[in-house]
Parts: sequence; C-alpha cells; structure tokens
Amino acid sequence: MSMDEIFIDTWAWLALANKRDKYHSAARKSYEEIKIKGYRMVTSDYVLDETITALFRSVAFNSAVKFIEAIFLMIEKGKIRLEKVDEERFKAAWSLRKRFQDKPDISFTDFTSFVIMQELGIRKAFTGNTHFEKVKLGFEILPKIKIE
Repeated sequence: MSMDEIFIDTWAWLALANKRDKYHSAARKSYEEIKIKGYRMVTSDYVLDETITALFRSVAFNSAVKFIEAIFLMIEKGKIRLEKVDEERFKAAWSLRKRFQDKPDISFTDFTSFVIMQELGIRKAFTGNTHFEKVKLGFEILPKIKIE
C-alpha cells in the first residue's frame, strides 16, 4: 500500500480545467497541496475518457486541447501514472456495479476507479464526488469542501 498516492477523478480534472467551474479555486488549492505534499498522482484511461468528453462540452476547444495535452505530457514524464482498465478490472468493476444495486447513480467509470484504488492500495481520491465515500470502501476524499 502506498500512502503517498492519490487517485485523480474526473471531477478534479474538470474543476481544474474550467475557470468558470464553481469548484475551480478549491480544486486549484487542493492540487497545489497535493504537489507540495509530494503525492504520486494516479488516474485511469476511463477517467480520461470521461474528462475529455465532458471538457469539450464546457470549455473552448483550444483550452480543452491544451489542458488534455498537458495531462498527456505529465503522464509521459512520469508525473501522473495512467492505469488502464483491462478485462480483469472491468469484470471486478462489473461485480461492484451489481453489489451496489442500491446506488444506481454511481457511474461505471467510478466503479473502475474503486477497483484500481483497491488493487493499488490507494485510499485518497482527489474528487468532489461523494460516491467515493458512500461505498464505504475506505476511501478519503480531498479536498475537504462542501460539494452541493
């Protein structure tokens, strides 16, 4: 288990990328704290898929391209570890989806994130998405702000 890793969720990428997002300043502050504390950032291909799809709907095209390419560069330089959802992780996420039948609003991407976090021993998630705590799998959400 690595105490110095944090999983970056779609919520965080979108809040960081969009200056008009109501959580932008809180996300920026948390992102700076994450960098200062030296956390190793981890995200997934499914999270990036969700981020790319949503980002092009909410910011100017050139801004979206610039932001996503900055993430790709950080992955290339080893500043962010990109985890892929393979067949085994997909099946594990599907099992979680069925297990949490009382929580139909949790996205399948979130379930893949939970699987990756459990597998890698990551307990912290940079997100405003309360699903990470509602599943009671031991995840801690950063930033500590009230999300509406």
